[in-house]
Amino acid sequence: MAFDIKSPGLATTVQDQGRTGHYNVGIPQSGSMDQYSAELGNVLVGNTAKEAVLECTYMGPALTTDQDALIAITGAPVEVKVNGEPRHQWTRLQLSAGDELSFGVIQGGTRYYLAVQGGIDVPEVLGSRSTYSLGAIGGFHGRKLEAGDQVPLGTALYRGAGPDADTVPEEFRPLFAREQTVRIVLGLYDHRLTAEGLGNLLNSEWKVTPVADRMGLRYSGPGVTWKEREQPFGAGSDPSNIVDAGYAVGSIQIPGGTQPIILHRDAVSGGGYAMVGTVISADMDLLARAAPGTSTRFVAVTLDQALAARKELTELRQNARTALGFSG
Repeated sequence: MAFDIKSPGLATTVQDQGRTGHYNVGIPQSGSMDQYSAELGNVLVGNTAKEAVLECTYMGPALTTDQDALIAITGAPVEVKVNGEPRHQWTRLQLSAGDELSFGVIQGGTRYYLAVQGGIDVPEVLGSRSTYSLGAIGGFHGRKLEAGDQVPLGTALYRGAGPDADTVPEEFRPLFAREQTVRIVLGLYDHRLTAEGLGNLLNSEWKVTPVADRMGLRYSGPGVTWKEREQPFGAGSDPSNIVDAGYAVGSIQIPGGTQPIILHRDAVSGGGYAMVGTVISADMDLLARAAPGTSTRFVAVTLDQALAARKELTELRQNARTALGFSG
């Protein structure tokens, strides 16, 4: 059973929950940028949360299926078509053998997800089916999809129509707004900023630039100022340089003091730029939904508040699964 890729879209890759435990040797976690949306797609078709999906960036693929398939499209709002006829997102769809699935113009956000019952059945690499394109590992031959690819599908874990409900209720669907508030924990190097620089980071408006991909998102704004110091041996000459250190996923760097870069799921694991803050784990999906031009404000929270936010997100996921009548 397979999807036959007629047109690949802009950057369509296989992703799952990601590969963990290898960041110390420079292999990032990868996985779906918007984990929440991908997980709900899997729930709709009766998969476990770990099954691989197709992540579509801006322009989605056109594909056919060689057998009947149960699918769901979640994530950023986009026109969904089956044999040229419009279909709904956030709902379970039945494809018959030979049907063509295609997509129109994205209407917000950046990425949407195609989940299929049984999952995308590519080989696991280091415990994950996720694509890490820069390293050419995982996914479909370590790369984004191309026309002519035949993407294998797995055997359905549950036979039948999936969970009780066939549509995700509105209250569990994420927003794809043009304004965001992103929570961060300050450190490790926020002490290197002047009071004015820290004030700019936390009290100003920043906008997502078109320079944004799976490695990270670059923002434009008023910039920050750094405290003067004699750079230590091994650090670069720019005030934002440090002697190399490890990066956490979600780290905020401001090279040259002008444009912040927030590292995401395919980011490198270390380097020589100061990390002035880290986006909390509960807001990493939020970043993935930010289209170029999205207005963003950063709000500093405590570690306890970050942990509470993570607990709230876990409860939201569970409530969504319960609302759909699925406990797999």
